[in-house]
Amino acid sequence: MDIVLLLLGFILMITGILGSFLPVLPGTPISWLGLLLLYLTKAVPNDWWFLGITLIVALIVFTLDYLIPAMGTKKFGGTRAGMIGTTLGLLVAIVFPILGLLGIIIWPFIGAFLGELLNKADQKSAFKAAFGSFIGFLTGTFLKFVVTVIFFGLFIAKAWEYKAELFPYFN
Repeated sequence: MDIVLLLLGFILMITGILGSFLPVLPGTPISWLGLLLLYLTKAVPNDWWFLGITLIVALIVFTLDYLIPAMGTKKFGGTRAGMIGTTLGLLVAIVFPILGLLGIIIWPFIGAFLGELLNKADQKSAFKAAFGSFIGFLTGTFLKFVVTVIFFGLFIAKAWEYKAELFPYFN
């Protein structure tokens, strides 16, 4: 059973990292679930303080992920249309990876700009608002990515620490 929990936890960790880029997946809570599954194994002793603190971090980052883009958009005079455009641009980058990794940066900006253009007549203010929406999006994405990678590192470190107990047949 421990191997199943370890494997499912590992899958959740990878999914959480992907979720830091995909707007439909809540990356940090998914990664936290991976940590929880590791600690539910019989091999790894429960550490409720660790799980509690990492849960709080995951929930704070999850909340900030919604607040940061809105703050960036608002600070630069943007609207909800720019935020929607940013998300649609990211989806275009993921579904049509024409520009590769660079597309994850370019398409959200283009989406924000077009969203603002559809909402405003002035190109200069649309560009400024799109820039704010884009900066907010990048900040939130970077924050989620860093936290999910740290969670993954903690997962690997703890699994490695208890490898003899998790994999008794390979000793």
